[in-house]
Amino acid sequence: MINKTKTLPRFCKWHIIFLVALTSLFFSGCGKTKEARAHLTEAKNLYENQQYEAAKIAIDTIRLRFPREIAVLKESLALMRLVERGQSERNIFYCDSLTPIRMEEAEQLKKGFKFEKNPEYQDVGNYVWQQMTIERNVERSYIRCGVDEKGEIYLASVYFGSKVINHTGLKLSTPDGAYAVTISVPYDGGMNYRFKDMGNTTEVVTYKSEKCIDAVNFVYGLGDKIRIKAEYTGGAPFSLYLSENDKQAIRATSDLAAVLSDIEAMRKEKERSLKIIMYLDERLAGETK
Repeated sequence: MINKTKTLPRFCKWHIIFLVALTSLFFSGCGKTKEARAHLTEAKNLYENQQYEAAKIAIDTIRLRFPREIAVLKESLALMRLVERGQSERNIFYCDSLTPIRMEEAEQLKKGFKFEKNPEYQDVGNYVWQQMTIERNVERSYIRCGVDEKGEIYLASVYFGSKVINHTGLKLSTPDGAYAVTISVPYDGGMNYRFKDMGNTTEVVTYKSEKCIDAVNFVYGLGDKIRIKAEYTGGAPFSLYLSENDKQAIRATSDLAAVLSDIEAMRKEKERSLKIIMYLDERLAGETK
């Protein structure tokens, strides 16, 4: 008996396998494109609803999951620029809305302060509690505090006496053992300087922002009746106690510093956002040509 079943040539089998694989790849690619476009549509909807952070995440997902979908990636890049522009516009609106409120608060808080600025060597002036100005505290040891126009707070340990103590730091403590310290400031003739006059020595060590913030917060959080001891550290022993005015000055300075630093932060944010918008507008204009 003769078997009449015909077999396909080997090259024909491989041709069919190739066509099947190519067809599968084609439909798979179409599926990827459809899925990528679905994510892009989602990102567009989020952008239109001003959900900018969520829109960024959706766009990043497209970049990660569909790196070969060039057309979709190109559209997502343009959308990302619109998202960033929208964020910047919102930031400017927020700054413009809140800045006048904070400025009004600052004006109220400034009433207990004197503004000091020497234009010959200072670009930024300082607000000093009126009873803590230098002219009111000649030839005495005390803790001075202040804040500059941009909201940077500082403490200064001022020493006046017949002996040199060469101090570099400050420790504040209460009778129950709680305490806070400043970061040490070695002698440099600037933030830590000293001089002699008529047989007496004056030493002034200034601790700015992060160097004093723990000590400032320590005083701020204590009740009015709690006695606070200030020890000058890093040299010969010396201490004093903060007066009620000293504590009031530190708290008031901290409040003013918080408002001024907010105003400065919003000024910088608005400036940054305006630069971003200018850059994005240039890029978007170039892409539409």
